[in-house]
Amino acid sequence: MPPSPPPQQPRSSQQPEPSPEPTPQPAAPPFSAALHARLGPPREPELLESSPRSRVWRVALAAGAAVVKQVVEGVDAADADERYGREVAALRLAGRAADPVVPALWGTDPEQRLIVLEHLTHRPPAPDWIVAYARALARLHASAGPEVADVLPRWQGPTEADVAAFLALAGALGVAVAPGVADELHALVARLAAAPGRALLHGDPCPSNDLHTADGVRFIDLEGASWGSGLVELAYLRIGFPTCWCVTAAKPALLRRAEGAYADTWRELTGEPLVLDLTDACAGWLIRGDALVQRALRGAADQLARLPHEDWEWGTCTARQRLLHRLAVVAELAAQGDELRAFGALCHTLHRQARDRWPTLLPVPTRRP
Repeated sequence: MPPSPPPQQPRSSQQPEPSPEPTPQPAAPPFSAALHARLGPPREPELLESSPRSRVWRVALAAGAAVVKQVVEGVDAADADERYGREVAALRLAGRAADPVVPALWGTDPEQRLIVLEHLTHRPPAPDWIVAYARALARLHASAGPEVADVLPRWQGPTEADVAAFLALAGALGVAVAPGVADELHALVARLAAAPGRALLHGDPCPSNDLHTADGVRFIDLEGASWGSGLVELAYLRIGFPTCWCVTAAKPALLRRAEGAYADTWRELTGEPLVLDLTDACAGWLIRGDALVQRALRGAADQLARLPHEDWEWGTCTARQRLLHRLAVVAELAAQGDELRAFGALCHTLHRQARDRWPTLLPVPTRRP
């Protein structure tokens, strides 16, 4: 008689359920009759690697090489409809610019959630790639137009729940929270929620969502597009790409060049001066526990509460590496002003405590993969 199988262990509420068996992918994109009439049949289809939330093909059309993206259901159909609608709206807004930083939109099919884009050839980025990236990001942000608030949702910052979770993390790591820190964080949440600006925000402007082409940087995958202050995405360069699998930490001189290039480009295109104070934006990303996990796991658990007991890999580094990098960035920025001075001191102490607690952690990478 074969041995009995071991008893099934209860699954931790912190862990995602096993992924279902992958659904067979169609060999060719489902072009409607209208797309056939407008663009011709998609020839030589090649299925490309993509996230579980989409299917992507490279095809040959009468007008040239194209990329076809189909947004598929994740949590539910409404979620897929929203992602599709955001991406199409953002592509149309950004595509009107004199020098667009998105691929040309050749066709759409709302029923199939299909987007047809010109194919762009990506080249290896230069060592100082973040400078060109920052210029292109400013161009994207400046392409919004006054109707952006009518077709895209406003960017959502951290919440009071994030504040409570971060303060609980400090306690779990044995660091006392000084009087005034909570008040500073409550004020931070309010400032970010009311931050001025109607920039067209990408939503996930990561390395791999930027194509470095012969004609400059172009952005793809705008499913999370929204509108708000452009500083919350410019901060990606300094805080370490918080919604991305690939984290990088540029040298200070290169960061200053990139941030200056963004400010100069923004001013050239809009006529508006820009105060380069990224303290609030970086602090907001630090206290968001969901910025430690990939999109599929966000909103499912208090990710900050996991850190004292476990570490986990996501892309190029671990959650604790991300935390240490962000703590150091915010501690330095907050020390230069008054609104988050007590919080900055807390970040400095937390950084030191975390380094002592996890001495083998390496710095985040300085080069993009």
